[in-house]
Amino acid sequence: MIFRCLVCGYLHDGNEPPAQCPKCGSDSSHFTEVPQDEADKIIRSRFTNDLHLQLSATLDNVIMITEEGISDDLDPGCVDVFSKTRNWALESKKMITAELAGHMKKGKWN
Repeated sequence: MIFRCLVCGYLHDGNEPPAQCPKCGSDSSHFTEVPQDEADKIIRSRFTNDLHLQLSATLDNVIMITEEGISDDLDPGCVDVFSKTRNWALESKKMITAELAGHMKKGKWN
């Protein structure tokens, strides 16, 4: 079950609400159980957001590797591949950032 603090929106996973909200300090009477359909969406959004964060971290590694390849400057063909891959990774990170910002606006970041 997921419980929401009616004061600050904090979400708590468990069989009952916490005695006190860790975010705002409200007592358990200020918590309500989230309906199952909404709880299912929260769980799915947590999963998808985690995938986005994992992908972003992987892209950080891609960027680091491509920058090493560009610095190595073995030949123009290699530099071209590394440069294009770096640009793709940077653009992909921007798309992830925009997507997560959209999730936050829609309340899908829980």
